[in-house]
Amino acid sequence: MDWCLKRIWPTFCLAVALVAVGCPGCKNRSQRTVNVVGSTSIQPFAELLAGELHKKAPDLEIDVQGGGSTAGIQALATGIADIGTCSRSLSAEETKLYKGIVIARDGLAVVVHQDNPIDGLTRQQIQDLFSGKITNWRDVGGRDMKVRPISREEGSGTREAFTKLVMDKVRVARSALTQESNGAVKELVRGDPGAIGYMSLGLSGGLKCLSIDGVAPSTSAVTSGQYPLVRPFLFVVRGACRPEAQRFIDFVLSSEGQRLLESEGLVKVQ
Repeated sequence: MDWCLKRIWPTFCLAVALVAVGCPGCKNRSQRTVNVVGSTSIQPFAELLAGELHKKAPDLEIDVQGGGSTAGIQALATGIADIGTCSRSLSAEETKLYKGIVIARDGLAVVVHQDNPIDGLTRQQIQDLFSGKITNWRDVGGRDMKVRPISREEGSGTREAFTKLVMDKVRVARSALTQESNGAVKELVRGDPGAIGYMSLGLSGGLKCLSIDGVAPSTSAVTSGQYPLVRPFLFVVRGACRPEAQRFIDFVLSSEGQRLLESEGLVKVQ
């Protein structure tokens, strides 16, 4: 695959996926189907909630798709999605057009292989590791081993949150591997002792989550405000929702929905 095709291929795939979501005839969707599109970090939690609501209302179908936070906003803008999901704060321009509904808060975990002896880093050290300023783990107290940073793709809400909370105006190194989902990041880190990545705390099982500035990541540390890397999980809507979509939102914000999110490692809406 040449350079040009590599650049356009992700956009092409996303366009095909969004068309499939928005084509009622493709899957014989009824008017009661609610299309939810966006963040891959929120996707597994939204799927869980959709499954629980479906048990109570079998005639109501919730179709949850990934694609990234920016893709969710785009799908909402074009009418493909009833609800966009976004794992970052909305921009000033986006808030003029859309309403963000906080459904939970999530700790952004910095993760390494279980065999990595490092237990914690400062935000400055993490920035240096991802920018390429530090390239060997021995420089932060680890083994003599090459650092292999793994980042998320452009348009990912997780990447935007990480950039804001850790990188500031420093760019992630061009040599960093780029992955398009939490699951892909997880698999690479799990199989590479030199790897370092970042992902939703609620999805980080099986990896070592590092303490940041001396604070270990946990739901209690996120709740108390002690853990420094926290971002919102949003349902995003444009104008008045269809009753079916509003029913899903209401369920997610209900005590039952919030308990489910809390049991999965997220911090419920206070």
